[in-house]
Amino acid sequence: MMLDAPEILDEIDQAVLAAAGESITSDLMLAASMRATDRANLIHWLTSNIRAPGERVAANVGPETLGIARDLVRRGLDNRATEAYRAGQNVAWRRWMELAFTLTSNLDELHELLDVTSQSIFAFIDDTLAGINEEINRERETLMSSTEAERLEVVSLILAGAPIPADRASTRLQYELRRQHVAAILWSPAPAHDQGAIGRAADAITRAAGTGRAFTVAASSASVWMWLAAAQVPDTEVLAAALDDIPAVRVAIGSADSGMTGFRRSHSDALATQRLMHRSREDVVGFARYDDLRAVILASANEDSAREFTARVIGELALADEALRETLRSYIQEESNATRTAIAMGAHRNTVLNRLRRAQELLPEPLAGRTVEVGLALELARWLGAPRPRG
Repeated sequence: MMLDAPEILDEIDQAVLAAAGESITSDLMLAASMRATDRANLIHWLTSNIRAPGERVAANVGPETLGIARDLVRRGLDNRATEAYRAGQNVAWRRWMELAFTLTSNLDELHELLDVTSQSIFAFIDDTLAGINEEINRERETLMSSTEAERLEVVSLILAGAPIPADRASTRLQYELRRQHVAAILWSPAPAHDQGAIGRAADAITRAAGTGRAFTVAASSASVWMWLAAAQVPDTEVLAAALDDIPAVRVAIGSADSGMTGFRRSHSDALATQRLMHRSREDVVGFARYDDLRAVILASANEDSAREFTARVIGELALADEALRETLRSYIQEESNATRTAIAMGAHRNTVLNRLRRAQELLPEPLAGRTVEVGLALELARWLGAPRPRG
């Protein structure tokens, strides 16, 4: 069972997230917390049974399970969300039974094995859910009088489109909503994240934007939503310099917009950017701006179609060295100017020219007249990974 754990965990994750509903699955950080808890629960139960076969397994109330409890309370969700773990329990039990039937043909032995382990897994999930729900109740009591909890509640109402007057919401948040905004989402993908790193990143972005103050709200134990009172999105180079020494935090930045509608729309743009970053390789980029990725976000809405489009457009270049794709992508961005491409990439001009020659040889059709679609395909390959060319 331990050897098959990665495959089983994928199946458990699908079942748990399907049962959890859109309130969980639409939020990348909550979904990630649920997946982390799935893994912690399965490994905890399996290792406990390896160590002490048949004995009652202690509830798993470690950092992952208690973390999801706190995050659910902060989002205004109740204990019912944790019942999704029952779907994961059913998957694990079905896989356990399938394996058990391959281990013995002795019916008495099989009956005993299934009887002991069924009691074990059901008791374990009951005890773990009881521990999570106890933490949920404790966290709810703590946050009942918390200013942070009230801020998140008001923000959630605004983002949901509730008919709350702008002046009333501004007063409760102590942030003027009838102005221009740029939203950002900051999060740490590391399991043991530095609690202060997100705060330092938020301060760095605020300084980069040149605004005196930003509005922030803790969305989960590992993510923060923020809004800058700014008329335009901070410059890419300025942001890169500001965040250079905080690599543990990833940042998705929305568009500039105004009023309560703009408050919602900019956050929605930041969410779309975060989703794209989440689908990419971790080393692609530490931060991204919606304004730079609008076409990629739109084109990647259907990932299968996006990969098919990319495979058709760049052909054998998909299998080539990544440096060839990056050089051609930069060349198109620099309006087909090899000298500017060399400067942007920090490479010798002859090196750039050689790469461009080889990259264009691998394209299924000449680049001339197709720079828009080739450029888009290369951006999709950068974010989604290069697809295999069609056979």
